[in-house]
Amino acid sequence: MNFILLSRLWVMVFLHYFVWGAWYVTMGTYTTAKLGFLGGQVGLAYGSTAVGAMVSPFIVGIIADRFFATQRLLACLHLVGAGLLYWISTLKEFQQFYPVLLAYTITYMACHGLTNTLALHHSKNPAKEFPLVMVMASVGWIASGLAVSWFKLEDNAGMFRLASGAALIMGVYSLTLPHTPPKGTGAPISLGTLLGFDALKLLRNRAFATFMLCSFLICVPLSFYFSWMNVFMNEMHIPNAAAKMTLGQVSDVVFLLLLPAFLSRVGSKGILLLGISAWAVRFGLFAVFHQNPSAIWMLFTGILLHGMCYDFIFVMGRMLVDKYAGEDIRGAAQGLHAIVTLGAGMFVGSWLSGVAAQHYTEAGSHSWQSIWLIPAVMGAVLAVVFAIFYREDKHEGSPSS
Repeated sequence: MNFILLSRLWVMVFLHYFVWGAWYVTMGTYTTAKLGFLGGQVGLAYGSTAVGAMVSPFIVGIIADRFFATQRLLACLHLVGAGLLYWISTLKEFQQFYPVLLAYTITYMACHGLTNTLALHHSKNPAKEFPLVMVMASVGWIASGLAVSWFKLEDNAGMFRLASGAALIMGVYSLTLPHTPPKGTGAPISLGTLLGFDALKLLRNRAFATFMLCSFLICVPLSFYFSWMNVFMNEMHIPNAAAKMTLGQVSDVVFLLLLPAFLSRVGSKGILLLGISAWAVRFGLFAVFHQNPSAIWMLFTGILLHGMCYDFIFVMGRMLVDKYAGEDIRGAAQGLHAIVTLGAGMFVGSWLSGVAAQHYTEAGSHSWQSIWLIPAVMGAVLAVVFAIFYREDKHEGSPSS
């Protein structure tokens, strides 16, 4: 891949993730502080991305793969998304806010697959070039967090207008991207393939089934972080919370680079166990920090654990799925993993985090120690369960073969 093409793909990935980061991290603060949404409503709002992750395979699999060039559909979805984001910024009641947000997240989550497809299509050596392209995802997320804090948008509708402007730029820019024609023109459409159901036969393997169950369950405590961390920091009067949270994306890059070294020393099971355990430690630190605000190091340590929490679960998870699946069902297996984690797991987690936050709220004040202890205990229990029941296969096609 030449540098000009790499630069074009970098801009694509940067803008795509800037749009998401501009509103996703701080929406909880805005909807609770300014719109007065209840905890359960905030949980549903954050769960909209999970619904998008479950619905978007239809858009990518049926439309993009068969009828339209990837860059044109990407442009269309982001332009529609820009309009929806601006509309969201004008809505004050949950009954109007939620369905429009849901419509937007369906369009946005479909763009995840489209950006991946476009980058992979133009990579001569995907194993080396694709991770290099995706580094800009963290950079885009960091830039959006800094912008939200700089322009003081953490608690107001300006975050959605910022995201809308970025989506508009992304939509126009997408039309300049390299032509990426549909690959599946004339091919039969299989619902099982679109949803990853063709990979269900892998669940006969006890190790893979255990891995998938634990991947689903760890997304429940994970959702607590994305839904409530910015609210927590603002209630603890941490200035420029969104900007400080971008340290997690810096950590993402560091742990992504360290992943091969960890993998060679502790193996795939060790990596996943470290990732699950890191969630328990992170939430434990937040719970203790709430009672001891002077111990600011606990807060920043918890944020800086984000790379281990995310990369060791999701990046390692995708690698593991790739090794369990054969060439014929590799795409279906990755689709199944995405629906189980980013779809079902994040939806259940977002809903539960909202219920928990609402239960532990009195007179507009959250009992953060109680809220954070729920995912901390869940992570600790899951780490023990995973350590006992997951056994790496020794048969051909397994991760250790």
